[in-house]
Amino acid sequence: MPLSTPAPRSLRHTRAITVEAYARDDGLWDLDARIRDIKARDIVLASGNRPAGTAVHDLSLRITINRDLEIVDAEAASDSVPYSGHCDTIGPAYKKLIGLSLAKHFRLHLKDRLSGVLGCTHLTELAQVLPTAAIQAFADDEFEIRNAANDGDAVRPYEIDRCHALRADGPAVAKYYPRWVIKAVQG
Repeated sequence: MPLSTPAPRSLRHTRAITVEAYARDDGLWDLDARIRDIKARDIVLASGNRPAGTAVHDLSLRITINRDLEIVDAEAASDSVPYSGHCDTIGPAYKKLIGLSLAKHFRLHLKDRLSGVLGCTHLTELAQVLPTAAIQAFADDEFEIRNAANDGDAVRPYEIDRCHALRADGPAVAKYYPRWVIKAVQG
């Protein structure tokens, strides 16, 4: 169902975040993430004028992960920034992501290592979407593994209790994962 018809308005800003996941030939995975901020009108920054339609931020982050969702490599690039020669020097700090697990308190450790002046606000914000992007990337492979093993119900599906729709005591789990539904105790 789409959003309701909005009140009259004019576009001022667009932020686009994309994440592409690649299965590598060596068994690792690359997640290429990008954040772009574009103003719909000319703006004046302390560093100078920025014409409408020109990216204020165009930043990329690539992490390489193994099947256990552990980061084995990381790099960042800043193609468009408001303070050239300053914002675009922080990329090497994102090597601090190496060794972190996307599945184990990633956002907490990310904050410890790269929040505030330790990193770039926008790159660090971008990194926060990587855990769920990785899970989505792995989902198809995980389902293929379960189906290939012919015992799809042997291991509790990861996605149960990760969102409202897939509550262990809810109707979607009862319908699609009946073995794993938790039934309320009557009493």
